[in-house]
Amino acid sequence: MRRTALFFGSVFIGLTVACASPASLSTEKTTLRLAHNMNESHPIHQSLLHFAELAEEKSEGALTFEIFPNGQLGSEREAIELTQTGAVDATKVSATALESFSPVYALFSIPYLFDGADHYYTVMESDIATDIYDSTADNGFFGLTYYDAGIRNMYTIGTPVLAPEDLRGLKIRVQPSETAIEMTRLMGGAPTPMAFGEVYTALQQGVIDGTENNETALTSNNHGEVAKEYSYTEHAIVPDLLIFNQSRWESFSPEEQRILKEAALESSEFHKELWAAETAEAIARAEEMGVTFHEDVDKAAFRASVDPMHQQVKQDPDLAPFYERIQEMRKEGHTND
Repeated sequence: MRRTALFFGSVFIGLTVACASPASLSTEKTTLRLAHNMNESHPIHQSLLHFAELAEEKSEGALTFEIFPNGQLGSEREAIELTQTGAVDATKVSATALESFSPVYALFSIPYLFDGADHYYTVMESDIATDIYDSTADNGFFGLTYYDAGIRNMYTIGTPVLAPEDLRGLKIRVQPSETAIEMTRLMGGAPTPMAFGEVYTALQQGVIDGTENNETALTSNNHGEVAKEYSYTEHAIVPDLLIFNQSRWESFSPEEQRILKEAALESSEFHKELWAAETAEAIARAEEMGVTFHEDVDKAAFRASVDPMHQQVKQDPDLAPFYERIQEMRKEGHTND
């Protein structure tokens, strides 16, 4: 995939649609800018590369991407702002990072929103997710697809977290999200908002007693060198989302939009396989590091502890309709328990 020099600003290249057919592709090459904060060995980067390659192939070279990994263009919040203004065309961010741009994205951080992986996948590949993605069009961006980011669990330096009482008195790092803070408080821990890059040192120095994330954080960020107790609380499944600048999207022909959507969905499926392999490898490597994995967690007690959050969502006029639709899919039997 051809690379171009990094530059900022909204540079929109006019799309010349051939008169022979309304579905024709542009005769000019369009290079789009896509940012994310993962390193180049991460499955997310590999999946975004795959997305870019598919888009270029399907468009016969008319649509290409310049990808900026490693937070080159700033934090997730900064990348979202750049996408809103059109300084970049797309970015991959955690749904949690979108909470401050649209309250509807707080829904994904509600603990035990999903019964398990099957329920999660069914929702994310339904019109429920599409409706959530499209709800931010007036904010300058919309969601194009999602990427699996695993199931979040608690892991600590020395105390296995098997029930809510095990969290009492423990300082637990959380993402800088009001939802994550409230979840940890209700579960019994002392929430400590902190940037992800600071977690390893904070664990090492005892500033925090633990954190919550998927298994890959144990190895890709070396948290398993310090935190030896990984407990399957399975409290949250928060997707990564590929968001796109709304104005830029509207500048594409229907055929170009179709190609980008198709490439995005195929890259999501590609990512599922990468993520599953990465997770299995991370568990094996973490066990070699001395991490113990605990399956005997009282998840029913954890679910009960955060019920006030579910009751609050049911009273929220913006979130309740989406919440009820997600729960209806649970009733239809799309679960993983």
